[in-house]
Amino acid sequence: MAVADATAAPPAPRSTAMGHDAGDTLTETRTLTNDAAQIHRAATDLLTAAADAGHGESAAFALRLALEEAVRNAFEHGCRDCPGRAVVVGWDVSPARVVIRVEDPGPGFDPAGVPDPTADENLERPCGRGLLLMRAYMSSVEFNERGNAVTMVYDPARARPAAG
Repeated sequence: MAVADATAAPPAPRSTAMGHDAGDTLTETRTLTNDAAQIHRAATDLLTAAADAGHGESAAFALRLALEEAVRNAFEHGCRDCPGRAVVVGWDVSPARVVIRVEDPGPGFDPAGVPDPTADENLERPCGRGLLLMRAYMSSVEFNERGNAVTMVYDPARARPAAG
């Protein structure tokens, strides 16, 4: 049996679907491991697709923040930081909107059960901030029934202005 070289670069993220439909929507799905380079590459590719579709800098900020928070939560909570577990990330980018999907293999959670990080009693607790940011910068954030997949929509017509 061959032993893997520990210094070898991690495998490239697996892209399971990519293409344009008749409505000028770029669709992509990737399976990511908890590797910073893969996550960065996915975020960069999403932002490139968004820019190519005509979305500006405020969209780029919102999309990067939402994607990184969702992926971080998926690995930390859904995969429980276990090496070898993967997260599926996908997006649909069109001039009208950007839809981002992140799904992990974990048991899920009840988003309504996450404490409000802005409540006085939670100001020093480190939970709920990522979800708060995702909701603040995306037009909609919805979880599946199990709570292990999130779909976030950025609609520039309904977008909240980025603080700056």
